[in-house]
Amino acid sequence: MRRFFPVSAVTGIAVMAIFSWSGCSPSGDAAETRYEVLSPWAEVDPIPLRGISARVDTLEGKKIGLFANFKRAAVPIAREVEKKLKERFPDSEISLYHSTAPNVDESVEPDAAKFEAWAKELDAVIAMVGD
Repeated sequence: MRRFFPVSAVTGIAVMAIFSWSGCSPSGDAAETRYEVLSPWAEVDPIPLRGISARVDTLEGKKIGLFANFKRAAVPIAREVEKKLKERFPDSEISLYHSTAPNVDESVEPDAAKFEAWAKELDAVIAMVGD
């Protein structure tokens, strides 16, 4: 008798769980089951995607910007790239912009007006990351 009670209790609970899970009642009447369907996709970004800027066909005679981030090695890397560009494309104009934004998550340059004015004058930009 002691073993029969736990087995019958587990069986009863299992039967109740099956009927409640399947949406049926023990009396045989179909119960109305409602499901909430969730999308696995994230929220859609309201800003439409844009392609990257068109590539320049050559750097001959172009205004080239070298963007160096705030890290220690970025400016020395930019200076070396500038030397190589001047050797290869002597008639191109090269200007350096050194960013002082210390935070990678900071999406706005501290001197945004100066940066925008610099970027508008250029045909191409090469970014330096000083890691």
